[in-house]
Amino acid sequence: MGNQFEFTLIEQSENQAEEFFEIAINEIKRIEKLLTTFSETSITYKINENAGIGPIEVTDEVFQLIKRSQFISKITQGAFDLSYGSIDKRFWNFDVNMTSLPDVETAKKSVELINYENIILDENNKTVFLKNKGMRIGFGGIGKGYAAEMAKKKLKEINVKSGIVNASGDLTAWGFQENGEPWTIGVADPNQRKSIFSTFKITDKAVATSGNYEKFVVINNKKYSHTIDPKTGYPISGIKSVTILADNAEIADALATPVTVMGIEVGLDFINQLKTIGCIIIDDNDKTYFSKNITII
Repeated sequence: MGNQFEFTLIEQSENQAEEFFEIAINEIKRIEKLLTTFSETSITYKINENAGIGPIEVTDEVFQLIKRSQFISKITQGAFDLSYGSIDKRFWNFDVNMTSLPDVETAKKSVELINYENIILDENNKTVFLKNKGMRIGFGGIGKGYAAEMAKKKLKEINVKSGIVNASGDLTAWGFQENGEPWTIGVADPNQRKSIFSTFKITDKAVATSGNYEKFVVINNKKYSHTIDPKTGYPISGIKSVTILADNAEIADALATPVTVMGIEVGLDFINQLKTIGCIIIDDNDKTYFSKNITII
């Protein structure tokens, strides 16, 4: 998935833990094969190849994941969108060669195929159809959270009482540490990747962070994130990182980017309407904003 997964389990036997690790790893590999855009055998590849041509029958697992993604797209008014894969990447390489932004019309044209409403789902036949030729879906905004959650599910099914599945910073934790305390989770400092900005204690919760501190460009002394606003075609600015606390990693992963796209005021207002979701935002000036139900230690 292009991400490093780490597993932490509380077990009496090291050999037993190794067996459990293997089960979790195999589940991650299964989901990667299912959702990757880089293999001609994946269902995602087949859906994209048939954009504008015809619907593709999918497994119930994939259908339900896309259906849940569509719901998140709806409540975020398109700030989260699986068809983000349709973006014209010629304008958005975010490397040393990127010294200017495209003009307004070009930027808008680069995202014109992004529209979750053109992902047509047939509940009865379990098919997915991308309405327009050239459309592409990708699970980059939800896939690693989903994989982490499914690995946790596998481990809980075999009676693993406590652990963490960490998908490159998007993690899900359950149970307690050896001393009986909840897990202590650190929020990365966007100015120093390996430093901790703050911590909070969780159990049976998930955390995901979206940030511009790893991939961005500076043009005319202004910092632009690699995250593109699907409505304008321009990269977002003003926010360094968004951390989401939720009941599961799939939801946390899926909400981190859209809150970044929404911006501070709208993003916090949106999260404050969701009773079980918490949010921490750090802006470009290092000012920190918390949703109503976040408690920092």
